[in-house]
Amino acid sequence: MARCFVTRRLPGDALGRLAAEHEVDVWPGRRPPAPAELRDRAASADGLLCLLTDRIDATLLAGCPNLRAVSNLAVGCDNVDVEAVRARDIALGYTPDVLTETTADLAFALILAAARRLPEGVAAVREGEWLTWEPGWLLGRDVHGATLGIVGLGRIGRAVARRAEGFGMTVVHSSSNDGLPLPDLLAAADFVSLHCPLTPHTRHLIGAAALAAMKPTAILVNTARGAIVDQRALAAALHTGTIAGAALDVTDPEPLPPGDALLEAPNLLVLPHLGSATHATRERMADLAVDNLLAALDGRPMPHAFAL
Repeated sequence: MARCFVTRRLPGDALGRLAAEHEVDVWPGRRPPAPAELRDRAASADGLLCLLTDRIDATLLAGCPNLRAVSNLAVGCDNVDVEAVRARDIALGYTPDVLTETTADLAFALILAAARRLPEGVAAVREGEWLTWEPGWLLGRDVHGATLGIVGLGRIGRAVARRAEGFGMTVVHSSSNDGLPLPDLLAAADFVSLHCPLTPHTRHLIGAAALAAMKPTAILVNTARGAIVDQRALAAALHTGTIAGAALDVTDPEPLPPGDALLEAPNLLVLPHLGSATHATRERMADLAVDNLLAALDGRPMPHAFAL
């Protein structure tokens, strides 16, 4: 029986399956363990099931001499020092291909919410500002018939494009397969939705120059990775009216610290990374993460191994 440390409680019965075969220590808090706490709890573990918010670096791994498997409950491994894992010959797994449709749903929900100013409408009702119907009050943007620019036409990007078809939108994209150059996409789109991976090339891909290339009536949506957007430049663009609005499910860092300047920007909707937050999707992610740990601790290849 191996010892496993799990950095957060998981939905569904996945942890029960893991506990049936191994000793399981689950971090009890809603917030992630601090680095020192993570190192302390993982020190004697054979298997580690972690989240995107847990930094798995060389320092942590050096303090875990028994560690044989790391299972990341995420569609990528941005939080893992992959080279350090490779050097220790530790199995590394993740949970791919499980949240495409769910994240696409949320991306389109953000398009609609930002376009029709839904958060402001909800706040107006709650705060007693809904005094009467007024023709010029809380006017938003039409989604039907608008142009949607998709940056990154992978699984999620294509799923968003399918939803856009139902609204009669014109869809343009920036992929290498018949796509537009990014400046042309930004200039044409009424809504820009980001679905590219975070790489050195895409870090701050949407900065001051990209924002200036967008229409002043355009809305930016990001459900990919926070660091794809230069948040300082975005805040400035919202304050000056360079673009009409933005809706983010991801930020850099996550969570945003209290008082972050981005939160002072107008016409901005920020969610706490809810892209995969449905019962079915999160339970499926938990199942895949546990499947990875069970296989590795049994000496078998992880069914969803991250390429090392």
